[in-house]
Amino acid sequence: MLDVEALGTFYEMAREGAELAAGRLTPMTDIQTRVGVTRLDFTTGPAIRAELDDDVRKVGIRVELSEGVEGTSLLLFDEDSAREVAATLTADMDEENLTQSAVAEVSQIMNSGFVDGWADVLQTEIDVSTPEYVDGTSPDAFLDADDVAPADELALVFRSQIEAVGTEFAFKHYFMPERDSIEALFERRTAGYSLEYEKLVGFDRMAHRGAETVAENLTKMTGIDMDVDIRRINFVSLDAIPEDVPAEPQVSVAFSFDGLPSGYLLFLFSERSANQLVEATVGESTDGEGLSAMGQDAVQELSNIMASGLLDGWANLLDTTIDHTTPTFAHDMGPAVVDPLIVGLSEGQEFAFVFDTRLKAVDTEFDLDIYAIPNETDLEAALERLDVTNVESVQVQAEFTAAQGGPNSDDLQEIGDIEGVDL
Repeated sequence: MLDVEALGTFYEMAREGAELAAGRLTPMTDIQTRVGVTRLDFTTGPAIRAELDDDVRKVGIRVELSEGVEGTSLLLFDEDSAREVAATLTADMDEENLTQSAVAEVSQIMNSGFVDGWADVLQTEIDVSTPEYVDGTSPDAFLDADDVAPADELALVFRSQIEAVGTEFAFKHYFMPERDSIEALFERRTAGYSLEYEKLVGFDRMAHRGAETVAENLTKMTGIDMDVDIRRINFVSLDAIPEDVPAEPQVSVAFSFDGLPSGYLLFLFSERSANQLVEATVGESTDGEGLSAMGQDAVQELSNIMASGLLDGWANLLDTTIDHTTPTFAHDMGPAVVDPLIVGLSEGQEFAFVFDTRLKAVDTEFDLDIYAIPNETDLEAALERLDVTNVESVQVQAEFTAAQGGPNSDDLQEIGDIEGVDL
């Protein structure tokens, strides 16, 4: 069972560890740092490997933890950041082994910050193995086969990012605890309502099927071959959600939905992707001038179709009804478009499960981020209702329908006529 109050404690444990690690980096290197995104991810082994498989050389350390909590701790700098850190400790260095030694030393001290923070929150002692220096571009350089969950299971992964103030600097930390160890911690800290782990796995699969439906519908409407690239369930503090959204201009379409569950749904496009979407569906080229009124209507209606397909699919699997509002369009910096959703959720909860999915085009530079954020208590009720044995068999494809009061239905039909979509 996943106790939500305990998850909140684990989140604070991750945040506290990151704060201590950042605090220990600054005195050693004179690099001013801040803690970036901290979150708990329920994700799969292939998803973790895909994130690490980015053709960027990374260096750092890997350690094994035992006693108070068991698992693998992985600290990674990208190559340029590693050299920047090492240069502050070894002036005029030329030899690679000096860089390696400096990075290992910094990583070990930072890792002790993470571990000390966790031990403080959990009020326990944690043993740490001798650090192993890791270096490479592929996931196999950092992960053993048994470090992460297989594709059909979810693992809880602690993720933290530390950023330098005023300079490009990339450092990431992953902690992958053993499942038995986490279950033991949940048993010790059970206090509030709990979520069944198997049901959360089922809901994740349900969300993935919904994302596949969105990708199929988007391909039909645009002619752009789409695929589900990344999916994960993040457990985060509400005030941390905007930090995970690109800090650059984004085109967004947001909905609130009501039923079982209720919550918020956000479709987030880069400006480039929004322009491609409009050009593919209504034939309008922006030529760098931004979206016209017709282009905005097209983005809203296409998002409306995708929202209907996704939420109706959820409703079919849960044997319930989910209604959503008319679309709200925005063109603003990424964090700004998320803030109104956070305000709506903050009245009743401090943390949220965020179903985060990225769709990417197979052959072009086009992507779409989908954030589904259910209300906490409704998610609990939906998980209780979910029959995980039906997730693969129930039909999730829904009829395309326009939200009442949305943009002109003639515009919507024009989009459908262009691509042959049955509206």
